[in-house]
Amino acid sequence: MSESYEHDFLARFDAPLVVDDDVADIASLHRILLRRTHRHFAPRPVSEGLVTLLTAAALSASSKSDFQQVSMIRVLDPEKRTALAALIPAMPWIGTAPVFLVFCGDARRLERIGELRDHPEPNGRLEGFFNAAVDAALVMQTFILAAEAAGLGCCPISVIRNHVDRAGEILGLPDKVFPVAGLCVGWPAVEGHISLRLPPTVTVHRDRYDDAALAELVDAYDRVRDRRYRVPREQQRNPTRFGYADFYGWSEDKARQAAQPEDDAFPPWLRRHGFTFD
Repeated sequence: MSESYEHDFLARFDAPLVVDDDVADIASLHRILLRRTHRHFAPRPVSEGLVTLLTAAALSASSKSDFQQVSMIRVLDPEKRTALAALIPAMPWIGTAPVFLVFCGDARRLERIGELRDHPEPNGRLEGFFNAAVDAALVMQTFILAAEAAGLGCCPISVIRNHVDRAGEILGLPDKVFPVAGLCVGWPAVEGHISLRLPPTVTVHRDRYDDAALAELVDAYDRVRDRRYRVPREQQRNPTRFGYADFYGWSEDKARQAAQPEDDAFPPWLRRHGFTFD
């Protein structure tokens, strides 16, 4: 096994992974394996030149059929930042991060281009929504990786979709343009921690999908993750509904979270804003 990645695998998966000895020691791969989410930022501005460069790098991401169905909104107006932060008071970093961007799926632009070229075609079907959402996600992840390569820290804010009516109003989103996630960007004030991921035995399949061993593999992951960072009893989700668990692992936490849908307002908002999902 190539020893150059062993530390990274232990940090990310708490287990060694087999890599051939002839795999090169690549700095960017180490950085990706050890990446972290940052929510606390130093009071240091991010230069306009760097933001411009990161934006260009992000927009170099892959795009479905070269349709380029993404729009990025950089929120500079202090009143707009304050208004967006007020929607999610549990995440004050939305208002304090040096840079805040919202990555939007943009099915509107392609539709307008068709009209301009006299080839009108509605783009509000499921395919249009899906392609735009994936394009926006690819651009956002590329921005994150580029920002981290420059020493910055990032925190995606998907919960902005839970407040899509007000967020859409603040951002002036027209029909067929929808928020995928916000992104806080800045120089990290603290190191942050590396989030332990499910092992590849759960998420990587060979030739066919197979989750026959899911229960035991996830239970083992829960135990390993609990040893690294245990969820305090008082942070167990919705004990009024679910009670308190003697052992509260990742799977119990995520199952409880998924049992309480957070984005009920998003589908009707999308339908009111031009998507039919046919």
